[in-house]
Amino acid sequence: MPVAIDTDSAFRTLADLPLFVRERHPKPLLVGRCRDGGVDGLSTQEFADRVRDVATLSLGAVVVPVYPTLTPSQAQYILNDAGARFVFSSDRAQAEKIQQVRHQVPALGAVILMTGDAAGLGGSVLTLAEVAGRGHRRVQEDGDVARAYHERAKRVEPDALATIIYTSGTTGDPKGAMLTHANIVSNVKGSLEVLGVAHTDTALSFLPLSHAFERTVVYIYLTAGATVLFAEALETVARDLQAVRPTIMTGVPRIFEKIHARVQDEGASGSFLRRAVFNWAVSTGRRRSRRELDGRGPSLLNAVQYPLADRLVLSRIRAGVGGRMRYMVSGSAALPRAVGEFFHAVGLFILEGYGLTETAPVLTVNPPAAPRFGTVGKPLRGVELRIAADGEILARGPNIMVGYYHKPEATAEALSDGWFHTGDVGEIDADGYLRITDRKKDILITSGGKKIVPQPIENVLKASPLVSEAVLIGEKRRFPAALLVPNFSALERRVRDLGREIAPRAELVRRPDVIALYQELIDGVNHGLAHFEQIKKFAVLPEEFSIERGELTPTMKVRRRVVEERWRAVIEKMYLEN
Repeated sequence: MPVAIDTDSAFRTLADLPLFVRERHPKPLLVGRCRDGGVDGLSTQEFADRVRDVATLSLGAVVVPVYPTLTPSQAQYILNDAGARFVFSSDRAQAEKIQQVRHQVPALGAVILMTGDAAGLGGSVLTLAEVAGRGHRRVQEDGDVARAYHERAKRVEPDALATIIYTSGTTGDPKGAMLTHANIVSNVKGSLEVLGVAHTDTALSFLPLSHAFERTVVYIYLTAGATVLFAEALETVARDLQAVRPTIMTGVPRIFEKIHARVQDEGASGSFLRRAVFNWAVSTGRRRSRRELDGRGPSLLNAVQYPLADRLVLSRIRAGVGGRMRYMVSGSAALPRAVGEFFHAVGLFILEGYGLTETAPVLTVNPPAAPRFGTVGKPLRGVELRIAADGEILARGPNIMVGYYHKPEATAEALSDGWFHTGDVGEIDADGYLRITDRKKDILITSGGKKIVPQPIENVLKASPLVSEAVLIGEKRRFPAALLVPNFSALERRVRDLGREIAPRAELVRRPDVIALYQELIDGVNHGLAHFEQIKKFAVLPEEFSIERGELTPTMKVRRRVVEERWRAVIEKMYLEN
């Protein structure tokens, strides 16, 4: 249920947040992290004390998150552009990265290592334990220090700059979006009104906090008094779900697509009877889901069948994410409609939202009581949206950035006529729900002048259990072609089911029988496309895209330019063939 959030002066800025949480939400476990299948953490009071020792935002300083996957030169660009004075490094490997380019970052005063030993890293590298220890001693020796800290936090004004977040982007150099305390606090309050996060909730967080979406989400959790627990690593999320048993979780579409694919793989394995029961149970859930979304109760037959379907299959799927999930929130990119509908059918809500780093970041979110799949929901209170003549989504409101740091021309282009130009194309239905249809500049124009919108075609391809990623090619080419990244576990299972032998991936994707499987998929997709949109050639790649190689952004969006460059030889071969 939506809730009313206190908007009085107790919470005007992020500097107010530690004291606000301490006074409103005392609890034995407020924040924590997963380790070795267990959880350790801090009480509300311990959290407030720890923040006081190493406060940044509360002192009115500006924080600049840096993705850990960036190269030393990429990190150097951000540190120099922002004029960074201090770097907080999560581990020794990240500190070493900074030390490689430290001589080229003249404003940098010190690197603070959050975990591990700083020995051998250099004279200006300190550990977080050292810094926190100094702060604690000062507080113990001089009572005025703590008082001065609180007074300084109160002096931070809502329009003060809180953070500069450099957009990873899919092309070009990163731009630093400047967000004020008021931008972020308005977004926190607006999101809470819709989502209804409560102090009784437990959240699992596994996205990097350098991601604007997850940072604001954590502020939302803290403001509501929810317990937020951090996964040990992306690779341990499945294990940590069982330890935490969260009621709320956020993620990017790729995460939910992978969970969906894994569940489908498991359901399609085993005996004929097991597969039949799985398919029947999911179909039963789908029928119930459709009627529920239409505002109708279950049919008499469905009311009889559903409890059995739930006991045999659906409840076990929910148990895979802890068994207590109220809802999950997806952001950063479009969630395939089929994925959202599948999760709803098994009793798991995925609420899709929409926004950008420049909007702090939430613009819209689907309300839990009335989700509409295929849309990204309705605007938050105070946020206005309109569709420009060319279809671009424009936004304005208290959450819109003040501009790009050191980039007046880019700022003027993005913030024109009082509206922020998102670069996305969409439409708003009669009930106020927004649907994203494309990226404004993400259009392929063939050498014959035909314009092709790639995302809808790619989404249809990715709906196949055999496909993990799909990238449509065709800019200034004679015809469109596709690069397909297999879901290798599903592919190998299909090959085994057909009575054929498994082979190493590089060999498997070249085999005629495997190519024939993907040709069937391409033929089916082409059937629903205009002639000029139809995929004439395709290539099955031997490995998944990765963040480390730059094919994916840190938020797991495909970088077309990088993908096309890395697989250029494969692409050229497709177009050379008759």
